[in-house]
Amino acid sequence: MTSGSITFRNGALFDGRGLHFGHAITFRDGRLAGMVPDESAPKDGQVVDLNGDILCPGFVDLQVNGGDGVMFNDDPSVDSIRRIAEAHRRLGVASLLPTLITDTPEKTQAAIEAAIQAVQAGVPGVAGLHLEGPHLSVARKGAHDGALIRPMEEADLAALIKAAGELPCLMVTLAPESVSEKQVLALCEAGVLVSLGHSDADFMICQRYATAGARCVTHLFNAMSQMGNREPGLVGAALANGGLSAGIIADGIHVHPEVMRAAWAAKTAPGQIFLVSDAMAVAGTDQTAFELEGRRITRTDGRLTLEDGTLAGADLDLTTAICTLVTQVGVPLQDALAAATTYPATLIGQTAAQQLRYDMMIRISASLDSCSWLTDLG
Repeated sequence: MTSGSITFRNGALFDGRGLHFGHAITFRDGRLAGMVPDESAPKDGQVVDLNGDILCPGFVDLQVNGGDGVMFNDDPSVDSIRRIAEAHRRLGVASLLPTLITDTPEKTQAAIEAAIQAVQAGVPGVAGLHLEGPHLSVARKGAHDGALIRPMEEADLAALIKAAGELPCLMVTLAPESVSEKQVLALCEAGVLVSLGHSDADFMICQRYATAGARCVTHLFNAMSQMGNREPGLVGAALANGGLSAGIIADGIHVHPEVMRAAWAAKTAPGQIFLVSDAMAVAGTDQTAFELEGRRITRTDGRLTLEDGTLAGADLDLTTAICTLVTQVGVPLQDALAAATTYPATLIGQTAAQQLRYDMMIRISASLDSCSWLTDLG
């Protein structure tokens, strides 16, 4: 964290709510001191000319499966979490949820213990844990191993409730086909962020699970019941229910830009659509392939696929996702920035004060093709 005073001017300043042009922002001893018109900017201390670039809080990514050549499923340890977090820090991510996809009960418990230890050790950027499975629908398994998908049992429920008490955030993606409304209610009462996903459930069932406490939908449009003319499915529930927010993989591959445009226009507030990377081991590397528990995943032209062509996570960073929203979908820049910062941060209980610190701020190029940190890892 820097000492003294540093002021940034001549750029676009995003404070988590809106964009400010023609303004300067000052940090003193690492803390936000104020924002004023450029002509009133302090003359003391260091003054940095942004040359039209964007100053923004670091990104918040709630779905990160891997990075730096490591998959969390392959080695659910504190060391893996640290490597993954450091890789995504280099890509502009201030906070993330390391994500374990469907696996054995033993691997799931190891992931929970590793995340708790990482938080206790203060590993930078680790905001909790996301368990994407194993309580999903085989019919909508996507790249998950169908042999490991199973109903939630009382021992699973007890383990999740216990973990929620030891983590700042526990997010669990589940499907109504494998989890009862009563179990969802118990999870939500314990503070778990329940997200519906990998499900073929119909609209009314999804609405009931939202009433039971689910607040989120995992990678909207992918691995879920679609919107039809007579049955809106989970997609329709995500858009119609203001109590649900939804992550989206904005790479232009998982969801067509015109579909994203329609979803953005249709989403009922206060729930919001937010960005996730769904990143895999190749994030932050030049690797062209990797294995996920014996299954080869190939990286080609921005796609990650299993040998049968099934999409397996994404080859995406959130700067690129923001660029996709702005240039291909037509989302206003301030809304695209909020989708990578404020919206997911609010879901996991982070405040603006936690984000608007010097060591949590990034500089995004005016062309939206790169980002850099103001300071080294804090």
